[in-house]
Amino acid sequence: MDISYLSGVFASPWDIIRSIVDIAIVSYVIYRLLGLLTGTRAEQLLKGLILLLAFTVVASYFKLTMVNWLMEKLWIVFAIVLPIVFQPELRRFLEQLGRGRFFSSRYYENNENNRHIQEIVAAAEDLARQKTGALMVLPRDTGIGEYLDSGTRLDAQISSSLLQSLFYPNSPLHDGAVIIKNWRIERAGCFLPLTVNPNLNRELGTRHRAAIGISELSDALVVVVSEETGVISLVGDGEIRRNLNGATLSEILHRELSRLESETGSWFRRWTGDGREPRQ
Repeated sequence: MDISYLSGVFASPWDIIRSIVDIAIVSYVIYRLLGLLTGTRAEQLLKGLILLLAFTVVASYFKLTMVNWLMEKLWIVFAIVLPIVFQPELRRFLEQLGRGRFFSSRYYENNENNRHIQEIVAAAEDLARQKTGALMVLPRDTGIGEYLDSGTRLDAQISSSLLQSLFYPNSPLHDGAVIIKNWRIERAGCFLPLTVNPNLNRELGTRHRAAIGISELSDALVVVVSEETGVISLVGDGEIRRNLNGATLSEILHRELSRLESETGSWFRRWTGDGREPRQ
């Protein structure tokens, strides 16, 4: 009589605990990986892969020889292409893992952050009134060193007047991004990668596309002022929130940069409730 099916019932307590821990760890890792993909271009690619996997299983079940042969070849191609397609997400995952952030929450110290944030907000408001385009990047955990090298090193104290002068139309550094790192104006005139998201609103110009592009490759927050409309926007996690006033911008920056927060969702979902604006 085969009683192997009863082995789980009579397993030792240690085996049961070990199995629960094993399942919990794998579940958490999958959950965090899905969190990294949520709201990115890779999310749609993942859905497509799941559909292809289901189609492969169905074809195998019904023994469709030619279809199975085709799917086998496609999966070989995918094994080569997927690391390239998911490069931004893999990079973010490895950087979080290397910095010890993958299994913990973020913490941003609040050492005189209020004054620095108010200087940034004041600059954004003044630039918006003047309809002067601006792009201010605030890196967090993920390094963006390769883009710092494209700009001019300043290492200056944050001030509204200095930020405005950097974006003044006749300034040699106005046509680029300002990088604010460790509450210092680290670089100016930096060139950022443009997003390749095909679903963006066509009204968005190069500044907004550059802001979304750097936020897709890192966890940076980016303040954008439109040169055409004077609208203030904030970009993070590849998502954009537009038509902000100074008070709202200040509140979001304070919450995002100055307190302990859970990484259960993106910054945008925390501020828009259950809805999410498309990346436009």
